[in-house]
Amino acid sequence: MAHVKGAKSSIIQQYRRHESDTGSSEVQIALLTQRISHLTEHFKKHKKDHHSRYGLLKMVSRRRRLLDYLHRTNAQKYREMLAALGLRK
Repeated sequence: MAHVKGAKSSIIQQYRRHESDTGSSEVQIALLTQRISHLTEHFKKHKKDHHSRYGLLKMVSRRRRLLDYLHRTNAQKYREMLAALGLRK
């Protein structure tokens, strides 16, 4: 699944640590969250798309691992990311 070109670059600019950062855990978490929300909307219309649902579960698992890593290394940034992305209720 491809990102919309403007959306991906705006997410990277918002969550990057420095000017040339494109792969920090914060950026990866934000990009995965955008892809997960897009796929969630897709499944509201296409309920029987089980192949893509498997990919969604892999993305959620990858985001969970990245969040766990961020929590271990920088708890303050972890809380900021949760609040910014609205992941906890």
